[in-house]
Amino acid sequence: MPAPPRTPPPRMRPEVLNRRVHYWVSIAVALPLLVIACSGVMLQVKKKVAWIQPTEHRGTGEQPVVGLEDILASVRAVPELGVEGWQDIDRLDVRPGKGVVKVLLKSHWEAQVDLGTGRVLQTAYRRSDLIEQIHDGTFFAGDWTRFGLFLPAGLALVLLLASGIWMFWQPIAVQRKRARAAAAAKGE
Repeated sequence: MPAPPRTPPPRMRPEVLNRRVHYWVSIAVALPLLVIACSGVMLQVKKKVAWIQPTEHRGTGEQPVVGLEDILASVRAVPELGVEGWQDIDRLDVRPGKGVVKVLLKSHWEAQVDLGTGRVLQTAYRRSDLIEQIHDGTFFAGDWTRFGLFLPAGLALVLLLASGIWMFWQPIAVQRKRARAAAAAKGE
């Protein structure tokens, strides 16, 4: 006896498919998006919250007078920073207009040095770089989480936005269509 003919599965309405995609994608990307959003909020206020990024001080002049070796000597003179040489320094952020150079150490400490006198104005722990690494995903497992988890989560957020707009607009469009049809029926 021959097998009964297969009937194709019923077509899913676009509205139902959209809702299901929105539902499952939002569950799949909830945790990465929460990390991105929370760290993003912290980065938005980093200049206002000294716990995240130390307050920027002003130096004595607008023209740098001290050289690189003087900056290194000034930072080395602060024993709690533990700087022995350039290998301990991650980068220098020179702000000539404010007369200061921020010496960012690999240990996440920051020393602000006056460009006019070479005096260390402030030392403080800087958390903003760590928060940036959490925000872009490199903190967790480097480029794998950045491009394999956080980038897809960001793209999924765009999909969620589009599907959410569609779910918002679709009932409005149906109501408008019904209202136009009712108005046309009354006009006949």
